[in-house]
Amino acid sequence: MKIVIIQGDGMPDHPIPELGNKTPLEAAKTPNMDELARRGLFGMVKTIPDGLPPGSDVGNLSVLGYNPKLYYSGRSPLEAASMGVNVEETDVTFRCNLVTLKDSDGKTVMEDYSAGHISTEEAREIILDIRKDLEKEGEINFYPGVSYRHLMVWHGGIDRMKTTPPHDISGKGILPYLPNGEGADKLKNLIETSKELLRNHPVNKKRLKQGKNPATSIWLWGQGRAPKMPKFRELYGIEGAIISAVDLVKGIGVYAGLQVIDVPGATGYLDTNYQGKVDYALRALDEVDLVMIHIEATDETGHEGKADLKIRAIEDLDSRVIRPVLEGIKRFDNYKILLLSDHPTPIELKTHINEPVPFAIFSSKDRSVKDSSSVFSEKSASKTGLFVDEGWKLMGMLLNS
Repeated sequence: MKIVIIQGDGMPDHPIPELGNKTPLEAAKTPNMDELARRGLFGMVKTIPDGLPPGSDVGNLSVLGYNPKLYYSGRSPLEAASMGVNVEETDVTFRCNLVTLKDSDGKTVMEDYSAGHISTEEAREIILDIRKDLEKEGEINFYPGVSYRHLMVWHGGIDRMKTTPPHDISGKGILPYLPNGEGADKLKNLIETSKELLRNHPVNKKRLKQGKNPATSIWLWGQGRAPKMPKFRELYGIEGAIISAVDLVKGIGVYAGLQVIDVPGATGYLDTNYQGKVDYALRALDEVDLVMIHIEATDETGHEGKADLKIRAIEDLDSRVIRPVLEGIKRFDNYKILLLSDHPTPIELKTHINEPVPFAIFSSKDRSVKDSSSVFSEKSASKTGLFVDEGWKLMGMLLNS
């Protein structure tokens, strides 16, 4: 049996008045998602256990069948694994965002958590300059990543301080959300020093001339230590692969022992290489039994608070990923497709929340229509009455149903 998991990050939402009180999923044209809902096992799943942060780290552990209560140790160690950064037991890793801060009404505001979705090439130039000025041999190291997402490692560091994801505070004053607690002063000093280094940086001057948001500061958050996880094959007895533009998701794949497939042109936004992701996934099924395709644009547009862009991302997922997967996977006699999200990212909040998400499991062996009125949406999934209260158990249902 061959399996494809299609994960639309942050896709579920809340009703939006401007959309006639529909969610983006309800407003979007999604004939292929709806077909999976009508012909598959369709319901709701709780991917974020109570007491854990509603992030893509926790959510994707659940999606891949790992109990987050056992294996979650922080976001950034997963990103470090994807980047090939060796993390020792005494190391603490931090996500290092490039952000746009703006002074407004006497306070400094988080204007843009992604510095205008800065390009990887521009960001690399900045991070390498940050490295020259802020690194301390044997204590602090910076590593360039993709777009605005980068990494800092504090050797022998402290992980007990409170930090805040920058996408949680879009448009808010940053003062109450700066790192707080033991070890926080070092982080705040690094953030403050980076502002001076970036004030007249050549990349920022160029971006300002182009009408783009500059990277005015680093933002440190998501700290953690290296997790200890069993390999996917040990848990489920099959080999798998993962395709994503996001280091976090690829890092989970590294720890899980999955093949991590890099697709040229994969960006994590609306301009990502959808066709490439599908082509690489279908080819991978000749070698492995399971592939997860992770799509980030549905989450990024939620963080931006732009319903029209989120609808576009959902429709792109439907037409440019699900439809060609459904066509291409037919060369196998026995296959399944799981469609779901890791968490909702409501337009109104611009951040993640801990609420159940819809899922559909379609099997080539069962083509009967379960409910002709079903569409792939939050409301329709809730009406089925099927609810999986521990998201990591969905993998067992997928493999054994």
